[in-house]
Amino acid sequence: MRPWWWFVLFAPSPNGAYLSHPPPHSQTPTSIRSPHNQKKPPTAASASTGTANLLSPPFFPPKAREQGTRDDRARARAAAVRRGDREGAGRDRATGSEDSREAAMKYVLVTGGVVSGLGKGVTASSIGVLLKDCGVRVTSIKIDPYLNTDAGTMSPFEHGEVFVLDDGGEVDLDLGNYERFLDIKLTRDNNITMGKIYQSVIDKERRGDYLGKTVQVVPHITDEIQEWIERVAMNSVDGTEEPADVCVIELGGTIGEKIFLPHNNSGILDAGDIESMPFIEALGQFSYRVGPGNFCLVHVSLVPVLSVVGEQKTKPTQHSVRGLRGLGLIPDILACRSTQPLEEHVKVKLAQFCHVPIPNIINLHDVTNIWHIPLLLRDQKAHEAILKVLDLQCVGKVSREPKLAEWTDRASKCDRLKTPVRIAMVGKYTGLSDSYLSVLKALLHASVALNRKLVLDWVPSCDLEDSTAEETPDAYEKAWESLKGADGVVVPGGFGDRGVQGKILAAKYARENNVPYLGICLGMQIAVIEFARSIMKLHGANSTEFDPTTKTPCVIFMPEGSKTHMGATMRLGSRRTFFQVNNCKSAKLYGNVSYVDERHRHRYEVNPDMVPEFEKAGLSFVGRDESGRRMEIIELPTHRFFVGAQFHPEFKSRPGKPSPLFAGLIAAASGQLDHLLQRPCSVLSPAGRCTCSNGGPKLKVYPNGHVMKPLKGLVNGHYSTTGNSAIPI
Repeated sequence: MRPWWWFVLFAPSPNGAYLSHPPPHSQTPTSIRSPHNQKKPPTAASASTGTANLLSPPFFPPKAREQGTRDDRARARAAAVRRGDREGAGRDRATGSEDSREAAMKYVLVTGGVVSGLGKGVTASSIGVLLKDCGVRVTSIKIDPYLNTDAGTMSPFEHGEVFVLDDGGEVDLDLGNYERFLDIKLTRDNNITMGKIYQSVIDKERRGDYLGKTVQVVPHITDEIQEWIERVAMNSVDGTEEPADVCVIELGGTIGEKIFLPHNNSGILDAGDIESMPFIEALGQFSYRVGPGNFCLVHVSLVPVLSVVGEQKTKPTQHSVRGLRGLGLIPDILACRSTQPLEEHVKVKLAQFCHVPIPNIINLHDVTNIWHIPLLLRDQKAHEAILKVLDLQCVGKVSREPKLAEWTDRASKCDRLKTPVRIAMVGKYTGLSDSYLSVLKALLHASVALNRKLVLDWVPSCDLEDSTAEETPDAYEKAWESLKGADGVVVPGGFGDRGVQGKILAAKYARENNVPYLGICLGMQIAVIEFARSIMKLHGANSTEFDPTTKTPCVIFMPEGSKTHMGATMRLGSRRTFFQVNNCKSAKLYGNVSYVDERHRHRYEVNPDMVPEFEKAGLSFVGRDESGRRMEIIELPTHRFFVGAQFHPEFKSRPGKPSPLFAGLIAAASGQLDHLLQRPCSVLSPAGRCTCSNGGPKLKVYPNGHVMKPLKGLVNGHYSTTGNSAIPI
């Protein structure tokens, strides 16, 4: 005698279909493994004939049943691809249907374990480089679990620099790594945050899209995450209209940590960051839904070495993988971070306890510069492991073996450089190298292109001020010693009045002593203020950001900005700058073009009403926006190299195509400026033709809308410091 609930859940309807799910004994192991042998989900008509949907168990969500037919078709096409049936698998793709696009896309998920800061972003970027050199088209997504909508309102002390995209997106700095490594252009949607997901779900709930259902983390948040990933993965990022073949996803946060339960001090839980859990659940569902052959999980973990015994320890990685598997994600490849190459017996042990084949255990040991990372992956055949998991080797997607000739030459050249060029970085956040990551990379790109070894001196701007001389004279003397010993000076962007006087003093020193100077955003504005005070004798000149009551406002708040809402209210994204003077240094560095497109992030600007007075005194505004009233580039014609830019040229610098303004600074600091001005394309473009700094001769112009680590010693093996990084915050 069967209980009553058996008839509700498993009794067949008059047409022979089950009202809810087939009885357990009807599912053979073969039907579980093969989607072709599974029974089709009930139609809407058959489901409405009984009460099964009202009593469905919670582990069979209604939405999953509704999507079953589509998922079965996608898995069937993936199976056809694995069998080599290209015609059958690609039949729907030719029609451009949504299902075919989902089946064609492959996903590589990069997670991290044990500790943060292992280099997941560089690893994900390097995987993209490797696949791209195999002939596979790649896009990238970064997932950040924090509740902020974006990184725009976050302090550099919290999360490093805010990277700005062409469309005005203020995103995590890892997207800068993706763009630099892969030479692609991403959008704000390529950075998924928990804040964006919750905001989207709540907006849908307010519109009534959920038809009165109780909105929950599962399935609504997890479904939103999966839909977002699928939608963004189909966007073209390389200037063509075609979507990529592989989407590399980096999951921020750490998996496999030990969380002590507050109600039971003796109990611990293997888990990741708490805010990461909805993403982990969503990605677990996603990996099952896209099916085998379409999803590859690369787990980056730490293999530490105890200095006392000198033995590489695998236990942290074992715990991390155990936690990952417990959350429903099974790693296909292990990328092990270590100081030295992994010993063979360590790989054997990891394979035994983590259930990962030895060929799929990749070692990422410390190298002299990060350009060696793609080469490490190539030498260990990481591309073969990834392509095998993704079933790309058997379908003709891969057209060649990765050579990475350009990366090999660049990494080797960087290691061989001997002649130094010393640059002083005068900033507010010099205690955190990630705060100016793009500036560091732009300086590195330019110095390598000009055959110079970059030596970077960190100079806290507040240490240059007179108040520091009284409070901490040693820091004051060291800061001025670094500034005076530099071949060139960079003053990057920033916010707030702390350290501003020190930046003004740095600009004054560079101007008076004919030292090459590059001011970015705020660095340009303080150069204008210093010029007004010293040359024009306007001693009260200031910015309304620092002194709202100043009688000589050289820098003012932009009228379209907002003083009440901080997020996404600045002038953001790619904007066009028109050169006003043809023979100026900046125009020559850009290849004598009439305009350039660069990325902006500011809410203050040079007062246009004072521009005639500045130009009469000798300060040239060589670049302006399309209206002619917003100042973009300044120069001192009589100076060796004194340039300020309201935009951020560092965001479009690439390893093979350095930013022209940074190249000009390095060239002036190393005595090569005249040669560079005569033949800028020979240095700034490997193909010998002039392009914009993002590698494209024509860029899209977006509308004007609203759209922690302490630095010690070497950074990636390239930068040295005089020890000024230990500053009070």
